[in-house]
Amino acid sequence: MNTTSNNRRNFIKSLAVIGSGILSGQALSACSSSRGMAGTGKVRYKIAVCDWMILKRQKLSAFALANEINADGIELDMGGLGNRDTFDSKLGDPAVRRQFLEEAKKQGVGISSIAMSGFYAQSFAERPTVPLMVQDTVDTMEGMGVKVAYLPLGVQGDLVKHPELRPAIVERLKMAGAKAQEIGGVIAVETALDAAGEVTLLKEVDSPGVKISYNFANAIKNGKDIPSELKTLGADNIAQIHCSNTDGELIENDPALDMPAIKKTLDKMGWSGWLIIERSRDTDDVHNVRANYGGNVAYMKSVFQD
Repeated sequence: MNTTSNNRRNFIKSLAVIGSGILSGQALSACSSSRGMAGTGKVRYKIAVCDWMILKRQKLSAFALANEINADGIELDMGGLGNRDTFDSKLGDPAVRRQFLEEAKKQGVGISSIAMSGFYAQSFAERPTVPLMVQDTVDTMEGMGVKVAYLPLGVQGDLVKHPELRPAIVERLKMAGAKAQEIGGVIAVETALDAAGEVTLLKEVDSPGVKISYNFANAIKNGKDIPSELKTLGADNIAQIHCSNTDGELIENDPALDMPAIKKTLDKMGWSGWLIIERSRDTDDVHNVRANYGGNVAYMKSVFQD
């Protein structure tokens, strides 16, 4: 058994006692080993978790929890939308951003991307203040030194179920991409399309400021082979990857997620970047953040940072 496998097993064993703050020296070693690698900047794939999924949306404590479960980073959310003109975000305040950046540095945890998760349920195509929302997100990216914004088109922007929204979405993606380009960043859009459809969409948008946030759960839902879809999409079109499935079981136990095969494909493609764990929680223990995300992070590191 290699060192990485031992570290992963040690970490998973430690999850039962993390909540009480008791960690053995062996477990602490397992938690710190791959983080040390990530700190050197030599890791091709880094593993992040979504702050809203670990129940820490826009909370400073998200960094400490990410450190505790050995994640390399968090996807930091802009906050809820509701009926507001823009996101319910504290990050427009430079003093608050400074606090977050200082805590990230203290914990040794990066920020993979700034998320506009409000668009899971809200309409990117139809909300009148979308340009303001995008500008607030880009300003936050610039203020925090983050180059990727995650944009899920969600149920109201599903281009398979609502193809009539395509012209509006394309125009707004052009606008968002132009704003991101101004700071050297990109909008990472998640759609309901297959990989070929996403390539066509990107050609239509025709902006280097827009790429794809690829979601394994969408591919599985639609019966697509993930390695084949990744090759169709192409390395240059992928800004980041949401690497989990819907809830049911942990990534390691999910037969729909062949991570060694996926890694082999990404290696051959020459892609590198953030792999972000959104779900894949054990539904028998769905509220146990440390066990679910700690276990998933440990497994993903055993595969992608070996």
